[in-house]
Amino acid sequence: MNGLRLPVFDALVTRPPSEQADLRHRDLLRGAFWQRIPAYANVDERTFLDHTWQATQTITRPTKLLELLRDLVPTSFLEDAEQGFARAPMSVRVSPYVLSLIDWEHPYEDPLRIQFVPVGSRLEPDHPELHLDSLHEQADSPVPGLTHRYADKALFLALDTCPVYCRYCTRSYAVGVDTEEVEKISLKVSTERWKRAFAYIASRPELEDIVVSGGDVYQLRAAQLEEIGDALLAIPHVRRVRFGTKGPAIMPQKILSDHAWTDALTRVVEKGRRLHKRVALHTHFNHPTEITGITEDAMNLLMERGVIVRSQSVLLRGVNDSADVMTQLVKRLGHVNVLPYYVYVHDLVSGVEDLRTSVQTAIDIEKHVRGATAGFATPTFVVDLPGGGGKRDAHSFEHYDRRTGISVYRAPSVKAERLFTMFDPVRDLPAEVRMRWASPRARAEMIRDALEAAEQAG
Repeated sequence: MNGLRLPVFDALVTRPPSEQADLRHRDLLRGAFWQRIPAYANVDERTFLDHTWQATQTITRPTKLLELLRDLVPTSFLEDAEQGFARAPMSVRVSPYVLSLIDWEHPYEDPLRIQFVPVGSRLEPDHPELHLDSLHEQADSPVPGLTHRYADKALFLALDTCPVYCRYCTRSYAVGVDTEEVEKISLKVSTERWKRAFAYIASRPELEDIVVSGGDVYQLRAAQLEEIGDALLAIPHVRRVRFGTKGPAIMPQKILSDHAWTDALTRVVEKGRRLHKRVALHTHFNHPTEITGITEDAMNLLMERGVIVRSQSVLLRGVNDSADVMTQLVKRLGHVNVLPYYVYVHDLVSGVEDLRTSVQTAIDIEKHVRGATAGFATPTFVVDLPGGGGKRDAHSFEHYDRRTGISVYRAPSVKAERLFTMFDPVRDLPAEVRMRWASPRARAEMIRDALEAAEQAG
């Protein structure tokens, strides 16, 4: 027979089975893990899975938190944490679920402690180029609590409270109560303020995508959640609605036990589907240990309800700034049917310079993560540009001087006429460059040189 012939193999070429270490993302914590905490030693499963108990037992005062930890950590750590709270831009709010997941035998290294409980000994001076509301969300707000930066998308801040307060919150200018460091603006729940936002959205036919955030939509009552969803879906040109919440990462019990809230979300999702509009839940996981068997049960319920869940993470020093941890996070999210969406290079935020990493760190980690799992389950690593340039792929800079730590980006579809600068932590720079950052004149020269280099590159 003429023509091509398929090769004949004497034996099938096989690939060795994966080592067990490759399957760590499937090992989810279950059982009464919370009973390791003396304060919760007698709490049964039914109580711990009740969102009402989680909410009422959430700690909102540093003194109460330190008292709870007194039998778990050395006195030196308690004193360190007390100093951390005194200098924090965010007030404390930590759920029993989160406290139960922290390894209190090694509190300084624990990735959840780092996110929620500051310690004075690890704090660093703010970056010299930091400004409150560095993303300029208020500057791009045509009405209070609504940011319209991208042509077809707006951010609606429905409220200013959360079920927990993250140290690194980019909205420390508004979220939570006033602290010794920051006096907040008010974005409390207000029907009149909401109506103004809805009226603006309705008046702008280019707006197709609305992100509902805050604060945190977990804090909305079921009726309020449905009110917002119905109002947005009733606007003909709104095609996509995203509800933003940290909740599944810090209190998954609510999805399982707050039937009214979960039913309200389900109704909005189903209504959107009937109108051929997409409604999704966007959440925020930063470390694999945040995902437990309780998380899996909650995400399974949302999947059964047809609710799409995506996750946005923040790249945090000492939490997820390694290829192994980030890969495990991404794979574990996929395992519980949550789609990784973005990983943000940490914004310039007051009081948390110790958590920031360089742009290069994001680029290096993304190379390792990409290919570790399916492409549609692989997040994009982005920089949300100071000054209101919006999100750009971390590697898409016009110019990046690793020595000075200055990267320069363009955002042609957002603010075409401008160049935007991002800054690596000063701590990671050479000693002589750190000295230049301490001088306002030298700092201005470095930024000017970077902008000129970006102009020439463009």
